[in-house]
Amino acid sequence: MRVFLTGASGFIGANVTRTLLAAGCPVLALALPDDPFWRLQDVAGQITVLRGNLSDLPTLQPALAEWGPQACIHLAWYAEPGKYLHSSENLSFLVSSLALLEILTQIGCKQVVAAGTCAEYDTDWGYLREGDPTRPATLYAAAKLSFGLLGQLMAAAAGIRFAWARIFYPYGPYEDKRRVVPALIHALLNCQPFPATKGEQVRDYIHVEDVASAFWTLAEREGNGVFNIASGVPVTVRQLLETVEELVSRRGLIQFGALPYRDWEPMFICGDNQRLRNLGWSPRYTLREGIRQTVEWWRNLSP
Repeated sequence: MRVFLTGASGFIGANVTRTLLAAGCPVLALALPDDPFWRLQDVAGQITVLRGNLSDLPTLQPALAEWGPQACIHLAWYAEPGKYLHSSENLSFLVSSLALLEILTQIGCKQVVAAGTCAEYDTDWGYLREGDPTRPATLYAAAKLSFGLLGQLMAAAAGIRFAWARIFYPYGPYEDKRRVVPALIHALLNCQPFPATKGEQVRDYIHVEDVASAFWTLAEREGNGVFNIASGVPVTVRQLLETVEELVSRRGLIQFGALPYRDWEPMFICGDNQRLRNLGWSPRYTLREGIRQTVEWWRNLSP
């Protein structure tokens, strides 16, 4: 299957790229003109790169049409930690994503798999299923939900398949160092204190390689509609941090209760993944196995 991949050099995208290559798929990756591809240096020679912004796609349409993707996995979005949740950049990416979908229908691409977020849901519902109500609390989640809804309608009208993949809480190799798991690993490896909340929040953590295999499953198995990419296992933030602490073997540095909970922060988020399992997917990593692999990856990366 020939796959056009946006966001290929990002945290999730780099893992999706490797999954696609392992499956024998030719990959065309959209990349910024100055993107160093640091996450993909070892496989850069195995993919075709189309340089440009997501907003440049109308001018890049002839090249995309000539390459002839059979499927598109759309991951590109503004995601800078600490800024993305309320940034107006979300609106720009919403507009560009809708334009991308229109181009894909025009060039005959029959399968689109796009990345949503569990933050689209009304989290008061507990274990979240794809048919549960939505209630986004941030501009990021609202823009994602908008694209998911509009994308499904546009795709249905054009007679193509559109899988909307709501990702829960990914972690693993190549994650931005400012996010909680790599930030904690680095603090512990350097014997530095790590301020945290009390850690009572419950989350659904999923290893990024399991996220990547889910995207490939949705493309390969002709997924259509909304799917949760989730482990289905509820874990407190405190359990997550203590698992990292144990596997790094540095104790006493996590300052539980030093940070307040955020005003909008839900206390329980966990996803039902049965719909994705029905396509033949299942997660490979338990939390402990995934954290162990992630800790070792960061250890080996450090000088």
